[in-house]
Order: sequence, then structure tokens, then C-alpha cells
Amino acid sequence: MNITDRLSGLRVGVCICGSFCTFEKVFVQIERLVALGCVVTPIMSYNAYSLDTRFGKAAEHIERLRRITGNEIIHEITTAEPIGPKKMFDVLVVAPCTGNTLAKVALGIVDSPVCMAVKSHLRNSRPVIIAVSTNDALSGAAKNIGTLRNYKNFYFVPTYQDDSVNKPFSMLADLTLIPQTIIAALDGVQLQPMFTAHE
Repeated sequence: MNITDRLSGLRVGVCICGSFCTFEKVFVQIERLVALGCVVTPIMSYNAYSLDTRFGKAAEHIERLRRITGNEIIHEITTAEPIGPKKMFDVLVVAPCTGNTLAKVALGIVDSPVCMAVKSHLRNSRPVIIAVSTNDALSGAAKNIGTLRNYKNFYFVPTYQDDSVNKPFSMLADLTLIPQTIIAALDGVQLQPMFTAHE
């Protein structure tokens, strides 16, 4: 069975946090998921939904996500809460997942639409895919990555050091592996190798 056969018709929630430098790559992968037959619903953190940065204006990101997915964006805690009770998604992908969100999820803090989406989705014991994007993955955030690796139903997109000389603690997920990570997670398996030498 190929990737399209496994993913066609799959209901995927994609949570987008405020690692704005990765937005373009994330949007490309959302387009890919849609092309593979997934039904994708975007979920945005408060910052991702509202902040204009040098990587683009919030309104432009919002409109692009609506156009790609054909769905409205979940961007409030109140609209993220029904995700679990309504069993809205087969799998939830957090891409990009910042160090801030990693810490909150690891500690059970629910103060954003993304954190609520994760908490609500997990009530059904369905997989959560984490695509790390943080400058402190190998320092302050390392303990939170380790914590989530030991929690049931969490799976990580394989990551790599994006600039080992100038940012020796920074790691990014290889976003091109999101489809393969989803398939592995649906089978209860962490895609390997979890850490790669390059993108």
C-alpha cells in the first residue's frame, strides 16, 4: 500500500505555532497532504494567527491556509476544545512546534488553541505528531522532548541540526517526512532514525 492509499481521506489537524521562519516549508507540506487526499484543518496559536513579521503578514498566512485546505482556521481555545469530544481528527500534527509549546504540552498547560487541541485530541488516544522547530532543542527544550517521547501517543518527525556551528543547540524537523511519520504513528511506531544528519 502506497502513501496515497494510507493517507487518502485521513482527517488531519495541523497546529501551527509561532516559528515564523518555517511557515513557508510548513505550508508546502500542508499542500502536499491535501494533494495526497488528506482532509486538513489548520489550527493556529494566538501568535501565529495574529502577528505580522518579516516572514509575512498574519492576514496573508490566514488566507493562504484557507485557500490550501478549504477549511476555516481554529484559532481560539473555545473552538479547539470540541476536537476531542467530536473526534474531529484521526491524527494531529504540530508543525512547527516551538520550544514554548513543547514545554506547555509536556507540563499539561492549556492556555492556547494549540495546547487545547493537543489535550482534547489525546482524550481519544489518537496520535499527536510533533515537528520540532526551536533554537534550544539540545539545551532547555531537550528535557521536554524527552518527556514527550516517554508519553503514549506522541511521535516526532525526524529532526536535524540546522546550523551546528552558529546555533549548536538548534534543531528543525525534516518536514518532508511528515507523511511518513503520520503513517508510522498510525501503526504505533516512531519513524526512524529520529535524528538525522541533514534535511
